[in-house]
Amino acid sequence: MVVRQETPPGTGASSGSSEVPSEFRAAVLAMQSATLRPEIFCEEMPAPQRIAPYASALSADVTVDDTEMGTGRLILLHDPAGNDAWGGGTFRCVAYARAEIDVELITDQMLGEVGWSWLLEALAAHDASYIAASGTVTRVATESFGGMADEGGTAQLEIRASWTPDAGEDGVLDVGAHVEAWGELLCTAVGLPPVPDGVAVMPSRRGQRGR
Repeated sequence: MVVRQETPPGTGASSGSSEVPSEFRAAVLAMQSATLRPEIFCEEMPAPQRIAPYASALSADVTVDDTEMGTGRLILLHDPAGNDAWGGGTFRCVAYARAEIDVELITDQMLGEVGWSWLLEALAAHDASYIAASGTVTRVATESFGGMADEGGTAQLEIRASWTPDAGEDGVLDVGAHVEAWGELLCTAVGLPPVPDGVAVMPSRRGQRGR
């Protein structure tokens, strides 16, 4: 991903940019350097201000044949003092993914478990080490009546999750790997086939919507 940055890397902090910890700046740059599939349109979005001292956020839409199939958000939180709720870590990823699914799948009792496994498998596939993962999987069904009855029903799957990114065996915290895992979760949720081994993934372009 290529980010057009007019201000210092998004901090979500009220303090001046000179006070932003260097480890958070490095993590934000890693977020912006992550490679996502071309079906994903990704851009920066305002980060929440009150959850942690520092935060940066991305939003994404997955589009196939000019049809939006799914959407998501990823927020990176940082508290230099650590947080017991994060397993003692100083960073926390908070992710959201929503995808259109077949209406027939809405009653599948395994759907929630399968949706959660998509996240864990994506993290493993990108060697994104983590601890203290938690989240929910929600299925939403919509029926139309009256003058809208011809539109039929629709169904969506929503995955909300958070986890603490952990340093790998080399001791380096690779936030980019977590962004790429989130991107893979989005693509899996909308039903895109995985990229075959040995095939390079071209990075998604940002700021190109409608062109």
